[in-house]
Amino acid sequence: MNRDVPFVSDLRSALPGSSSPAAAFPLGGIGTGNVSIGARGEWRDWELANRPAKGATLPFSFFAIRVEQHDTVVVKVLESTLPTPHAGDQGYYAGQLAGLPRLRSSAMTGEYPLLRVDFEDEDVPVEIRLTAFTPFVPLDADSSGIPGAVIRYSITNPTSAVASVTVAGSLANPVGIAGYNVFHFPEYEGSPSNEWIDDGLVRGIRFSTNLPESSLRFGTAALTTTASNATAKPQWLSGYWQDGAQIFWDEFRDRGTLTPETAFSIDEPPYPDWFTKLRVGSLAISHQLSAGETREFEFFLTWHFPNRPRAWQGNINLDNSHADETVRNHYATLYPDAVAVSHSLAEALPELEATTVAFRDALFESSIPRPIIDAASANLAVLRSTTCFRLEGGVFAAWEGSFDHAGSCEGTCTHVWNYAQSAAWLFPKLERSARRTEFLHEVRDDGRMNFRANSIFGNAPWDFHAAVDGQLGTIIRLYREWRFSGDDEFLIECWPGARRALEYAIEHWDANGDGVLDSEQHNTYDIEFHGENSLANSLFFAALGAAAHMADHMGDSSTASRYRSVARTGSELMDRLLFNGEYYEQKLDDIDARRYQYGTGCLSDQVFGQSLAHLVGLGHILPTDHVKSAVESVYRYNFRSDLSKHESVQRTYALNDESGLVLCSWPRGGRPRIPFVYSDEVWTGIEYQVAAHLIFEGLVDEGLSIVDAVRRRHDGIARNPWNEVECGNHYARSLASWAPLIAWSGAQWDAPTGRLSFAPAVQGSFSGFFSAGSGWGRVAIDGSRVTLTVDGGMVSGTALSLWGRELMPESSESASVPDASFAVTKGHSIRFTERTPQEEPS
Repeated sequence: MNRDVPFVSDLRSALPGSSSPAAAFPLGGIGTGNVSIGARGEWRDWELANRPAKGATLPFSFFAIRVEQHDTVVVKVLESTLPTPHAGDQGYYAGQLAGLPRLRSSAMTGEYPLLRVDFEDEDVPVEIRLTAFTPFVPLDADSSGIPGAVIRYSITNPTSAVASVTVAGSLANPVGIAGYNVFHFPEYEGSPSNEWIDDGLVRGIRFSTNLPESSLRFGTAALTTTASNATAKPQWLSGYWQDGAQIFWDEFRDRGTLTPETAFSIDEPPYPDWFTKLRVGSLAISHQLSAGETREFEFFLTWHFPNRPRAWQGNINLDNSHADETVRNHYATLYPDAVAVSHSLAEALPELEATTVAFRDALFESSIPRPIIDAASANLAVLRSTTCFRLEGGVFAAWEGSFDHAGSCEGTCTHVWNYAQSAAWLFPKLERSARRTEFLHEVRDDGRMNFRANSIFGNAPWDFHAAVDGQLGTIIRLYREWRFSGDDEFLIECWPGARRALEYAIEHWDANGDGVLDSEQHNTYDIEFHGENSLANSLFFAALGAAAHMADHMGDSSTASRYRSVARTGSELMDRLLFNGEYYEQKLDDIDARRYQYGTGCLSDQVFGQSLAHLVGLGHILPTDHVKSAVESVYRYNFRSDLSKHESVQRTYALNDESGLVLCSWPRGGRPRIPFVYSDEVWTGIEYQVAAHLIFEGLVDEGLSIVDAVRRRHDGIARNPWNEVECGNHYARSLASWAPLIAWSGAQWDAPTGRLSFAPAVQGSFSGFFSAGSGWGRVAIDGSRVTLTVDGGMVSGTALSLWGRELMPESSESASVPDASFAVTKGHSIRFTERTPQEEPS
């Protein structure tokens, strides 16, 4: 998808008769919740209070502009006009203020983590652009976990006359909301209150409540600015009807500045408290713009909801014994309230914004194809959605996804998070936290791993099958985390649990001891496969290879040797048993003896373990030519350029003339009477893992076409580009979208050896993002010359190689460089070239 073409939300000219675009750009940090901005520039999906709330609105919450020039005043809501249909049960409910004038059109451009919305209106004599973002700092989860956003309206005066401009933001108190009534107004637990604050750096409105600090609904929010001339109406006049809205609008239109109300209510009629409890406040910034001048009107929207239940309370029904207790969010240990968040954000903004922009530029100014960049960046929103959270102490945990109003499938599910790659390369501390949970607390004495973690809340473990793919994939991911960090203490902590988990696989899933798993195997399709299959076994062989490396490092050479022997024997046997000349099948005598098998089918995930092996630098674990044939067959048989004739009675994520990769097909016949659950569905996470694998095997056009198909489906009109749905919104499996980026760059960082390597998928010049342990930045490749520019942290190593050939440092702006080793700090670059004959090792 070409994001150079922005979303056009004036649908009457773009798509006559259509409804509003699906695009909604989420703001918020890792584990903080979100609020989103739609394609019209409107605020939507208020999900601040530790729970999903798609569709949740806050009445009277919007920004507006007033422009005065030549004694003419124009006042409009900073949103484009409302599209059809206009068919609500109350028309538009009062809190939407649909009757106020809006701008003619808007165009949205999203390059996550940065949003831009450009507005047009011939009646307004200035140019208006909205920029919004939450800071994003690779390798720094705290700086990327700020509960708030920067909201900046850039106003340009293109005329020859002075223009007086005011931008005002209005917000209903979001604290303590327990639900909504039939008129779409919030019903509050406790009594909300608003107050003016000024701490010397930021000033604005603090939104709070009289609820006890232990309440789940307790919290604060703030709308602030650093502008010294800000004016405010901290609390609108309250009452049964739209009295406060009328007074605010009239004052804003007539004066261009705001004043506090002297009384909050004209009278006290016996009306329901959901009218009189509503507290709305407005904050305004004013500037005089000379001819040709641009000024920024900058606001901070921040929030602070410290408490969540000490239980998942999800749809899987894990033990919820402590659900009546609360635990604190990690961010609540960093900031005492929302005003403190605003102050910290304002204080650190120059550095935070510069780093955020540098990250965006490293991605979007690279030579990597745009669909891959688009997918990798857009799905980072998952990490900063309600799907993920951090508890006090920094413990990372997550749902599989988020239903509209509840979490989806709890427990940081191993067989779903197996696919996710983004956090491992950008916030490895989060993944190490999850591995500690799994290997220190969720592996039982016999080696069976609970694939849904409940230990983070101190609740009883889930008593269910082990998941073969989740358990084995987590061992591979442990190797990934250790290899990326070089943290030996982390490995020492986790190794005993990992070894027990792998021994369990050998003893319990390989019934006849021949090195090929063949017993009942629960997996990510929420059913059990039986008999030999390459999904489970490719993961088994990759896990054995990863464990052998870790065992070697732990000084256990005999265990390492045994694991390598089992992997070698098993992979050779599985290849003979299951490879049919094109791809790997499942071996069963009677395909219909049990439900939910696939037999002769071409499974898209059939060599998933090989895909993960490539990502962690293990190389081929199965015969190279057979692997390439298998993944090429997946593309040939399972990728549909047009789904119009595809038949599925299952959930539907792609349809009509759209393209997509189905989970399984039966090109040789033999489809079971009842095939495995989800077999006819299209999942973006599996599309991305297959695409990455195709690129690793040299099938770059095929891999790119899959990624392009996914992003074309998520075009902002039909689907939200920043929300790839599976079993819930912001589904974790879509974080596999980082894998094609790694495959295209061929980047590998091995911290234990200090070796950084690149092997781009396409020959020729290359530029792109890279991360390596404690630093990140940009890499540029021109022939045999490599230039690293570090934009964050420090990158140091013992050697750098390009397509397997070691290069030598040519020059460095940072430290002295002995031999092939290097060290580069933030803001510096280093160049590498091929060794001269004199430098070649003997």
